[in-house]
Amino acid sequence: MPAKTVLTARALLLDMDGTLVNSDAVVERIWRRWADRQGLDGDEVMKVVHGRQGHTSMALLLPERPMERNIEDNARMLAEETADLDGVVVVPGATEFMASLRGLPHALVTSADTALSTARMAATGLPLPDVRITAESVGASKPDPEGFLKGAAELGVPAQDCVVFEDSGAGIAAARAAGMRVVGIGPRAAAHAPDITVPDLTTTRVTPTADGHLQLHVT
Repeated sequence: MPAKTVLTARALLLDMDGTLVNSDAVVERIWRRWADRQGLDGDEVMKVVHGRQGHTSMALLLPERPMERNIEDNARMLAEETADLDGVVVVPGATEFMASLRGLPHALVTSADTALSTARMAATGLPLPDVRITAESVGASKPDPEGFLKGAAELGVPAQDCVVFEDSGAGIAAARAAGMRVVGIGPRAAAHAPDITVPDLTTTRVTPTADGHLQLHVT
């Protein structure tokens, strides 16, 4: 089937976990251990945690718990995740996709902190974009749009001219709140009505146009 152009943009904003990097194995291990310690059902916990900063997920799951404890737990768990790269693999097609973005306007917008995002991108051999919005960059986690709006601002591109690549409900909600279009990656994304859904990045490519825009194609 020939390639079909589906979206035109001036910049791309890329989530990391579930979008470029499959880290589900370690996320499951660490969050299920946390759930056991709190006496929570692990399956229910896993429905909440994808896409958000850890302390935000904890606040949703244990609303009466002091935020100080959530922040302490989150810091410890981030260190555990950074050290545990077992099962962290590249999302199919992400290597070629990132190579195609070299020299084009794009940014990483992730709920991971700098250490974790650097470790996971390195573990999968993916290049870190020059513009990176991490947990340290924002005051509010996805589904708040702050991260995506900051990414667009750092690239000097209006929000409506950006396309977001995301896998989680929280991330898709954040992109929508920022006024951006969304390409959903994988089965988690499909339930949250992105503009386009693809199983991974093998069917997606990006080409620049003469007027400085980016065309997204899927096959």
